[in-house]
Amino acid sequence: MKRKRHTPQEVIAKLREAEVDLNQGATIDVVCRKLEISEQTFHRWRHLYGGMKGPEMARMKELEKENARLKKIVAQQAMDIDALKDLSRKNW
Repeated sequence: MKRKRHTPQEVIAKLREAEVDLNQGATIDVVCRKLEISEQTFHRWRHLYGGMKGPEMARMKELEKENARLKKIVAQQAMDIDALKDLSRKNW
């Protein structure tokens, strides 16, 4: 079976759906089969995203974008430093 990476929005939507099913009396086993995820994944998602609402989700998305931007900057700086070290070695 091919693994699928779920976005945080998809995870929260699936958790909401799972809560509805669980409140109607379904077992975790049945809910996980319906959502096509493992029980371990369900519990991990519940731990990570369980209490998130709309504004918290927006803030998390904003932080993820900022984190990606900062990682890109750090990678660029590391490349620049490496290039400068190579140049300085060749000049001496």
